Formats: sequence, C-alpha cells, structure tokens
Amino acid sequence: MAPAPDGDPPTVGRFAPSPTGRLHLGNLRTAIAGWLWARSAGGRFLVRMEDLDRQTASAEHERSQLEDLDAIGVDHDGPVLRQSDRFEAHRRAIARLADADLTYPCFCTRREIAEAATAPHGPLPEGAYPGTCRDLGSVERARRAEERPAALRLRADHEVVGFVDRIAGPYEGVVDDVVLRRNDGVPSYNLAVVVDDAFQAVTQVLRGDDLLSSTPRQIHLQRLLGLPTPEYAHVPLVLNHEGRRLSKRDGAVTLPELAALGLEPQEVAARLLRSLGAPSEAPGSGEPGIRRAVGVFELADVPRSPLVYRAEEWRGDDA
Repeated sequence: MAPAPDGDPPTVGRFAPSPTGRLHLGNLRTAIAGWLWARSAGGRFLVRMEDLDRQTASAEHERSQLEDLDAIGVDHDGPVLRQSDRFEAHRRAIARLADADLTYPCFCTRREIAEAATAPHGPLPEGAYPGTCRDLGSVERARRAEERPAALRLRADHEVVGFVDRIAGPYEGVVDDVVLRRNDGVPSYNLAVVVDDAFQAVTQVLRGDDLLSSTPRQIHLQRLLGLPTPEYAHVPLVLNHEGRRLSKRDGAVTLPELAALGLEPQEVAARLLRSLGAPSEAPGSGEPGIRRAVGVFELADVPRSPLVYRAEEWRGDDA
C-alpha cells in the first residue's frame, strides 16, 4: 500500500451507516468498496454511526452492524464516532451560518413541503424546496411560530455547484434551501455529515448513488464553513428485481438470513467483491477474504449500473 504523496493529507475513508437495523447487501457492498478504496491507498478507515434520529437508532443495531462488518473482513481504525455525541459542534456550525444571515425559519408541514416540491419552480431540481418561507415578514413569522416550532433552512440563493465524482463522473446541481436544523432541534443530516467529515479529517467519501444529488448541497456548506471538500465516489445501489431499493420483503438480504440459506459471510463478501469488479481471489496472495483485493481494487472497474438482487441466485447451493 502506497503512502500519501508528500504534501497531501493522509488518506482517510469512512463508512457511516444509520444504526436502525441489520446491514443489508447494499450497505455491505458500499462498506467493502469504501474500505478497499482507503486501504489500497495506504489509508485509514473509520466507522461513524449516523444516529441523529434517537427514536429509531439503538445500541443493539450498532452492535449488530459492527459484527456484520467484522464478519466480512471490514476493520476500522480508532473508536466508533456517534453523531449524537457531536450535537454541540453541529449547533456551533449552524450558529455561524445564522450569524452570517444565511438562515431563515421554516414553518412548512411535511405535506406543504411535498406539495411545494412537486410544483414547477424555475432552476431548482425536482423535489427541491422552493423557499416558501424565505421571505416571510416578522408578523407572519410570529403568527406561524405560535402554531408550530420552526425548522431552520439555509438561504442558498440557487447556488450552482459542480464536482467530479470518481465513479459517476462530472456532476452539477443547484443547491436548494436545505434544512440545517429540524423543528425538533436535531441537526440535519446534510449539516452533520459535513461537520463530522471535517472533524475526522475524511478525505474520501464513498457511498450509495442515492446521495449523489445531495453532494452539491454538502460542498456548498463546506465552502460556507471554510471546511475541506473530500473526494466523492457514489457507487450504484443494489436493487431488487423490480428496480427498487432492497427491503425486508425481498427475502434474504442480511448476513444472518443468508447464513440460514447456507451462504457464509466470506462467500457473501467474495460475491460482492466480484460485483464491484474486484478480484475475489489472488493466487499466492495468502490473504483471506477482501484483503486479496487491496492494492488491485480500482474505482474505474466498478460497474456504472445497479446490482440487481434476485433471492434465488443467493443460496448456498449456488455458491
């Protein structure tokens, strides 16, 4: 594994799941790809639990996810960081943006946001928040504040942000007025992930391509807060045969479920390696599991189309 060139920051990758259940095949595939990207560059690899939603996150789910990572050979450096322990840092970042007059309160309900996001609103992408509450007067804000607590949004002014993704290629997006703090006081994902990546000196972010459209928002926040921008790589998702994201109804999608069908974790890892264009075996390497691919894994070899999961193809007798 080659060290970082002189003058470049040390390579640091990370895997940041939400501890709300067992990891499924898509999560495991992303973890393997991120681990290989970092380890192949001689870098560190971190695990961070994105447990902002304390109602659905649990220590039990965190333990099961760490067990699953260990079972497929994905190790990590240092202790696990939990976003819920970082709320004060998130609030300080939000305060900086507020002090710069870059925020405003939003009183919209989920229904109002959904209806507004589906209406035509100029250059913003489909599903973006069009700024309904951006220019409310003080009297109207006071009236609405009596009815429900406000979320806090970024005043983005339709900033256009482009970057080159290491898998998806050039990508450009218009930044909408993203939520910074929910109306229950909890920092938003987009704000927290930016602050915590910088805190952990992350230089590589590999994640599912369902988050590709959120990256311009995060890069915009990094620039506003004076934080470094890591390299991004968004790997295509694992989808079911209907072209939808994996769910429990798709059958055996977790390690314990696959083990019950006769497929052990190392074979699952080998199949996921092959799906990423990486060698699952290296003659004479003497290394077990995913370590065989360290140093030979290339992002350029990752397929640009989703991996389609069919339960009948993931049985032990087909291994």
